[in-house]
Amino acid sequence: MLSILEEKKISNFIVGVDEVGRGPLAGPVVSAAVILPLDFDYKCLDDSKKLSKVKREKVFEILKTKSKFKLGIAEVDEIDKINILQASLISMKRAVDQFDLPKDHKILVDGPWSFDKTNQNIITKIKGDAKYPSIAAASIIAKVYRDQIMSKLSKNFVQYSWDTNSGYGTQKHLEAIKEHGITDHHRKSFAPIHKILSL
Repeated sequence: MLSILEEKKISNFIVGVDEVGRGPLAGPVVSAAVILPLDFDYKCLDDSKKLSKVKREKVFEILKTKSKFKLGIAEVDEIDKINILQASLISMKRAVDQFDLPKDHKILVDGPWSFDKTNQNIITKIKGDAKYPSIAAASIIAKVYRDQIMSKLSKNFVQYSWDTNSGYGTQKHLEAIKEHGITDHHRKSFAPIHKILSL
């Protein structure tokens, strides 16, 4: 992981962006855009997938008080309408657009795709969440926030265990879909769901 100082060699004003939730069978896709202060203790950061749930939530609480961040969401109906990649890019744009950014800013986006190809300030970074502190922070915030959404939804749909699987296609989740059917929160365009609907 680069230090904040090393990251700021790209620009004095960095916004890190990442999304969470491209793979699940249920729930929205969530993106976060994050601005870290120069004195942030970046050593606590990592790709959110590499951190335990407890560690992620602990770092999330630190980021809530120490960083500036915005969230962007694309709902299930949008995912089904325009596909998950486009929905992910829209969620990123929604997060970033909430900031009033100076001219000399740079936006570091995790992955190979830019959410706005006309914006020269966007720099895509494959596996950026493992190297750039701002992207890692965005991945943690987006992950924890999305998990919270799925936990809240789970209270009304306990049979799908979204509080533990976050909407991913675990065996228990797939068995619950076969037994209880799908909900409005399931992505009907995703292969396992689409297959069930086609039977």
